[in-house]
Amino acid sequence: MSEDRSYGVAADELRQFIEQFEQLEAEKKDISERQKEVMAEAKARGYDTKVMKKIVALRKRDRDDIAEEEALLEMYKSALNMI
Repeated sequence: MSEDRSYGVAADELRQFIEQFEQLEAEKKDISERQKEVMAEAKARGYDTKVMKKIVALRKRDRDDIAEEEALLEMYKSALNMI
């Protein structure tokens, strides 16, 4: 009998985790849709959304990492006579 009760508690806890995860998935979908709307509005106003997305990605990174990557990029481009 106690096994049935512990199984029920575990099932309730499992159900809660799954429902929380599903709620977060729904919120993530809503946020994604809002992000698309923001980019669509920016594009409609003449902004380049590819560049905007790159800026967003860069803002998440450490300045030193960005500087190092840019220096390497310049060095490689120079080696290939691209600049």
